[in-house]
Amino acid sequence: MKILVIGPSWVGDMMMSQSLYRTLLSLHPGAEIDVMAPDWCRPLLSRMPEVNRALSMPLGHGALALAERRRLGLGLKTQGYRQAIVLPNSFKSALVPFFAGIARRTGWRGEMRYGLLNDLRVLDKTAFPLMVQRYVALAYDKADIQSAGDLPQPLLWPRLDVRQDEIQAARKTFSLSAERPAIGFCPGAEFGPAKRWPHYHYAALAQTLIARGYHIILFGSAKDRAMGDEISAMLPATAREYCRNLAGQTALGQAVALLAGCQAVVSNDSGLMHIAAALERPLVALYGPSSPDFTPPLAQHAKVIRLISGYQRIRKGDDEQGYHQSLIDIHPDRVIAELETLLPMGKGS
Repeated sequence: MKILVIGPSWVGDMMMSQSLYRTLLSLHPGAEIDVMAPDWCRPLLSRMPEVNRALSMPLGHGALALAERRRLGLGLKTQGYRQAIVLPNSFKSALVPFFAGIARRTGWRGEMRYGLLNDLRVLDKTAFPLMVQRYVALAYDKADIQSAGDLPQPLLWPRLDVRQDEIQAARKTFSLSAERPAIGFCPGAEFGPAKRWPHYHYAALAQTLIARGYHIILFGSAKDRAMGDEISAMLPATAREYCRNLAGQTALGQAVALLAGCQAVVSNDSGLMHIAAALERPLVALYGPSSPDFTPPLAQHAKVIRLISGYQRIRKGDDEQGYHQSLIDIHPDRVIAELETLLPMGKGS
């Protein structure tokens, strides 16, 4: 059986979609699952053993590009797909399977997709509170799954495969010493400063961990580089050599390999947080206005710290630097206490 999945375009969503692929393979042993997604997803998809092929989606978020989507769909007509599952909720995301003539086209109703999808599901958000539940439900016949409680438990959480030689190669590329165990920090957040733990808290935490014998690696995109520099600049000169800012310097595949080699990870609510969870790294996830009630880290060894409840659609907090008060109020000592429950924290551990 061949299945085409139209995948998401965000790191965290792509990671959670792996639960769908794992579920599909458990229901249909031997199935070939191809995922169409932006090219940047390949380093993630290549580490998901359930995925047969990553197919390029060359069009960006805002582009309808009807002729190009028709061309992509017609190019898939001979591939023998029996089902397509469309994860994004947009109208345009359902066009390629429609043009490909795939017999069964499954997805949530979303944005005016009547006709494009012929196995259309109507989402009750209270019945499926978690995004991962909404993805996994699409693996089953809609008559069988009316709510998250109907899904077999436990869900198959995302799990990325990273070889030890990949970790070693990435460490060598960036000249990272193995003398000290590494702890990764992911201080960025795509949706603005309100989702970021303050840089001065990260710096204080880094100083404590360095004094205990750890090396700190800062991860993120080029947009997070300045914040990483601020964290490093706040450290005493003697500690600065044990804090490496790699934000904007790593390709996604290298970041995945380096995170896999970390003893633990401290992260804002971000795509890298979901990657760390899928790598089964001990993880402390820091939440402010965004809510772990919808997209929590899916891992046994993850601790969530959040001081408020409910979801708030905020991109910039009231603080001068845009931080949200609920994240300012999470003090480094609290993070240290959670880390101590996840791994030995003695000096030189």
